[in-house]
Amino acid sequence: MVKPVKLILVSAEHHPYHKKWVALTEEVAKEIGVTWELRLDDYVFAIEHGITDDLGMAGLPQLFVELDNNEIKLLLHEIPLNKAFQPDFEKAKKQVLDKLRSLTG
Repeated sequence: MVKPVKLILVSAEHHPYHKKWVALTEEVAKEIGVTWELRLDDYVFAIEHGITDDLGMAGLPQLFVELDNNEIKLLLHEIPLNKAFQPDFEKAKKQVLDKLRSLTG
């Protein structure tokens, strides 16, 4: 069974929700007991490990987990919307934790 080693947030400070992504990452990392790393504007990392468009470009932010077997897995690449079509960071946190559970058993 694999275990998470750290969370990796690839973001851009100019993104309107950058600070909320950072807060989400900090909260999840604290809850699961791992460290986290912020990579600013690291499009190469996001392209190699994350979601890309039909031209091969990655959008930011994207949240990843590094597992103890050295695999990097994508946890989140977009924030779900609530009924008012506003970003729902609580729902995003639940999705991240659910994805972590599915990856680590």
